[in-house]
Amino acid sequence: MRPYLLAGLLLACVPLTAAASCVEGLVFDDANGNGVREAGEQPLPGIRVSDGEHIAVTGRDGRYRLPDSAQPTVFVIKPAGRRAASRADGLPDIWRPRAGEAQGGQCRPFALVPQPDAPDVFQALVMADSQTASALDVGYFERDIVAPLRGRHQARLGMTLGDITNDDPSLYPLLVKAVTSLGVPWLHVPGNHDMDLGARSDAQSLDSFHRQLGPDTYAWEEPSMVFIGLDDILAQPGQKPAYVGGLREDQFAFLERYLPTVPQDRLVVLGIHIPLFDHAFRAGDRARLFALLENVRHPLVLSGHTHNQNQVFWNAAQGWKGARPLHEYNVGAACGAFWSGVKDAQGIPDTTMSDGTPNGYGLLNVQPQGYYSVEYRVARAPEDEQIALHAPKVLRRGAYPAWGVYANVFMGHDGLPVEFRVDGGQWQPMKRVEQPDPRLLAENVADDQAGRLRGYDRSPEATPSSHLWRAALPTKLDAGEHAVEVRATLDGREYRSRTTYQLQDANP
Repeated sequence: MRPYLLAGLLLACVPLTAAASCVEGLVFDDANGNGVREAGEQPLPGIRVSDGEHIAVTGRDGRYRLPDSAQPTVFVIKPAGRRAASRADGLPDIWRPRAGEAQGGQCRPFALVPQPDAPDVFQALVMADSQTASALDVGYFERDIVAPLRGRHQARLGMTLGDITNDDPSLYPLLVKAVTSLGVPWLHVPGNHDMDLGARSDAQSLDSFHRQLGPDTYAWEEPSMVFIGLDDILAQPGQKPAYVGGLREDQFAFLERYLPTVPQDRLVVLGIHIPLFDHAFRAGDRARLFALLENVRHPLVLSGHTHNQNQVFWNAAQGWKGARPLHEYNVGAACGAFWSGVKDAQGIPDTTMSDGTPNGYGLLNVQPQGYYSVEYRVARAPEDEQIALHAPKVLRRGAYPAWGVYANVFMGHDGLPVEFRVDGGQWQPMKRVEQPDPRLLAENVADDQAGRLRGYDRSPEATPSSHLWRAALPTKLDAGEHAVEVRATLDGREYRSRTTYQLQDANP
């Protein structure tokens, strides 16, 4: 059946609604890319428009109609081979408020610009938790994360996975100005600190987010990837806890309607804030989501929230029944440990996270047929800075080898081989350990022993890391300095890091 005929049949079944809300509108071919329909610019049939629960398809005349509902926004699902026009603030113009903008039930038209050269191999910038509490914090974000990327990145899309601010939506315009300066469409997912303080219900908790950043549930299509942004915070005003992780019924309805329409050769990326492995995420909702994603050939989950970095591969023992383990990349925070720690020469806090990961951002590399890779970039650091080492400076020659070198492999995970060698000798395996990174423990001790504050907020207490490896250092070598190398291979590329330690002779 032709798309426009299907659309006409769907629309004929929708009852007439009150004119007060935005329920119908037009999608057109914005040939000159200015976002305004001009003479000669044609309507676009077969384009999907949604309110985050229902999906309508434009007919031959480019028009759609959605059921009247309580959903706060209407959005166009940007198709592959098109780009969205830009709003005045630089964000992609893909949404309309359900109320307040409508005239006679009409939404302002959606403009889609032809993009015949849209690549099927591309890169996306992935950030989590910029979490700014003030204009000063926005300045840190701008100088630490954004400015070094400006004019130097290869990405064609960007996204922030929640906690864009720290309970202050008045900072949204400054943050939008920062990320849109990178020159790529930027998408946002809400976090628990993006909820409006004082909201009386979950439905009202994202009013500021909806007005300034867009829908809390949406889809965005590229030739080889679909990105689905999902609000996975359920506000519980007046209760403890104030929120839980999970999905609403309308979101499940959207996924049930949308996922079967996605071609099986595309990578389907779910962007959420609270990780699926977080204790706050409702187990029943996770099971329902798994059941939907198990029918997707190439799924990937991106999450934030923890202010740590983790890679989880869900398997049958954990309730996932897909053909392959489900990869969830829990991205390290852009703000690290909430912009804490000792400031450097540029006046930017160290802000290493509690698992020993420096603050930074992720990269998603997408290829056809569902192939992808993920990388991590430390803020203002070379791209090969992937392993941080800690070792004692000096040991007694001949002592029992009870002291070790620790390697924090930022993109490490269970099962990743990590090796070390001393003085260019044979490579030997290191053992993955779940304990705090000694590098951060040393900062904790320095903070404890300082007679005055070393920074505005001290570094976080070190917590067990999921990507830390240890090996005992040999002591039966010659006195003097010895070189230690550590190596790990991530997505086919070998990374190394080096340090030294001294062996000294001593008498009892």
